[in-house]
Amino acid sequence: MVQRVAVIGAGPSGLASMKACLEEGMVPTCFESSDDMGGLWKFKEVSEPNRASIYRSLTINTSKEMMCYSDFPIPADYPNYMHHSKILKYFRMYAEHFKLLQHIRFQTSVKSVKQRPDFTRTGQWEIVTENRDGQEEKHVFNAVICCSGHYTYPNLPLIDFPGIETFEGKYLHSWDYKGPEDMYGKRVVVIGIGNSGGDIAVESSRVAEQVYMSTRRGAWVIRQVSDNGLPVDMKYNTRFVHILFQLLPINFFNWFGEKKLNTMYDHTMYALKPKHRLFSQIPVINDDLPLKILSGSVVIKPNVKEIRGSTVEFEDGSIVEKVDTIVFATGYNYDFPYLPSNTMYKSGHRVGLYKHVFPPNLEHPTLAVVGFIHALGAIMPQAEMQARWVTRVFKRIKKLPSIQAMIQAVENDTKDIEKHYIVSKLTPLQVDFVSYMDDIAGEIGVRPSLLWLFFTDYPLFKRVLWGPVSAYQYRLMGPGKWEGARQAIFTQFDRMYQPLKTRQMVEQESSLAGSLVKLSLTMMAGGAAVWYLHARNPTTIPTLLSSLRPQTV
Repeated sequence: MVQRVAVIGAGPSGLASMKACLEEGMVPTCFESSDDMGGLWKFKEVSEPNRASIYRSLTINTSKEMMCYSDFPIPADYPNYMHHSKILKYFRMYAEHFKLLQHIRFQTSVKSVKQRPDFTRTGQWEIVTENRDGQEEKHVFNAVICCSGHYTYPNLPLIDFPGIETFEGKYLHSWDYKGPEDMYGKRVVVIGIGNSGGDIAVESSRVAEQVYMSTRRGAWVIRQVSDNGLPVDMKYNTRFVHILFQLLPINFFNWFGEKKLNTMYDHTMYALKPKHRLFSQIPVINDDLPLKILSGSVVIKPNVKEIRGSTVEFEDGSIVEKVDTIVFATGYNYDFPYLPSNTMYKSGHRVGLYKHVFPPNLEHPTLAVVGFIHALGAIMPQAEMQARWVTRVFKRIKKLPSIQAMIQAVENDTKDIEKHYIVSKLTPLQVDFVSYMDDIAGEIGVRPSLLWLFFTDYPLFKRVLWGPVSAYQYRLMGPGKWEGARQAIFTQFDRMYQPLKTRQMVEQESSLAGSLVKLSLTMMAGGAAVWYLHARNPTTIPTLLSSLRPQTV
C-alpha cells in the first residue's frame, strides 16, 4: 500500500498533487529547486537554468473562475485576468489553507529517480536529491508524481535560420525576455506567433521604432474580452456548447467560429490567416495584437529565409534592414532528465502516457506525470483532476487496465490527436478540455450527471448545462465531494462581476420580449441539432442519455 509519495515540483500541479495525497491519507514530500512555490508563476529577474520563466508584465489569459482549484475559489475582489503576482498570492493562500508548506523542501533539486532493485515486488523508487549546499541525499518512496511542467527547456533552432552567426545585434529566446527596456528605439523581429510571441511583439512595439512578427503558418487570434464584456472562456466554455460539438460536424463550428472572428478583424486582411482551421490548433489569445497591426506598430511577415549582418530576409523576398534585436518565441522542448530513458514509453514523437498521466509499460503504476497536458483551458483544474485520479490509483482504490490495453489506448490517442489537431514535435499533445476533464472525472466517479441533476436539482442543472464548466462541477458528487460546490457555482458570476463594480451604476431590467426571442432561438437550435443527429444515426441519442446516468464507484 502506497504511503510515502515524492512530488517533483511545487508549481500548480505539484500543489494539487500534494493536496490529493493528503486527501487519500498519504504523506507527500515535495522537492522544489527554487526558493518559493508557484513554478512558472514565480517571477525571477534573471532566468534560472532548468526552470520555467516569465516576463514582468505577464497576465494570465484564462479567467479566474476557470483557473481556480475546485474547492478553493479565488477571492472575489481579484481581477478576472490576473497578473502573475496575484496568481502567486493565490497559490500561497491555497498552500497555507490546506497546510501544504510543511511538505515542501525548497532549494532541493532532484538528480535522479530510478526503480529500486526490488521494484518487481514493492514498486518502490529511489530518489537522489541535492540541496543548495551541494549535498546529495537518497530517499525511498512508494510512488512518484512528476510535476516539472513543459516550459523549462527553451527551443532555440538556430540551425533553421541561415546566417544567424553573422547577426550584428542581440538575439534571445522568449524564455530570457523580461521586459522591453532594451528595445527603446530599436528595430525588432519576433519569430513565432504563439501567445508569448504575441505578447512580446505587442509590448515591445510600445517603445521600439518598429516590430516585425515572423510566422510560418499564421494563427487564429481570439479576444479575452468576449460578447458583452464577459471573459471569453466563461462565455463559450460551457457544457451546452460542448454537447453541440458532439452533435454537429466540426466543419460547421470551424465555419461559424472563423466567420465570427473575421467579423471583428479579417484575418486575411491582417495577414494572420493560417492554413489550418480554427479548432485544429489552440488559437492565440491577444486583444491588442490586431490594433498594433492596424496602427502599423507590428508588421506581420512570413518565415525568415536568411540573416545577413543586420539584415533579415523573409521567404517572400522582402527585406528588413538595421535590425537590432531578434526574439525567438519558438516554443519549448520537453524532457524528464531525472528519469531513466526506458521509463517513458514513446508513441510517435511524443511521450506516450495512458490518459496522459501513467507510463503504460511499468509493472506497478507507482509513477505518474501530472500537468503534462495541453488544452484550451487552465492547467490548474486539469492537474487537480489528474492528481485526484493518481492518488486513488496509488491507494489501489482504482485499478488500471493491463499493460497491453494501456499501450493500445496510448497508440489510439496518438492517432486521434494527429487526426484532429495540427501537432508538432514541440506541441505533440492536445486534448479537448471538457472531454478530457469528464473522462478523468469518470475514472474517479465525480463526473456530474445532467440527467440526475435535472430531476433532483433543476436550478443547479441549468447552471451546470448553460454556465461555464468550472472546476466546482467536479466537487458536486462522488469522492471528495465539497459541500460548498453548489454555492460556488451559483455565485461564480458574482465573483466575476465583483472587481468591475468600481462605480455605482443603475442597471436596466431585461426585456421580456428579448428573453422570449432567445428562448425560441435556443429551442429551434436544439431541435434542429437533435433532428440532424437522429436522422444520421438513430442510436446516438439513446446511447448519450444512458451515459448521463449517475455513476457508482
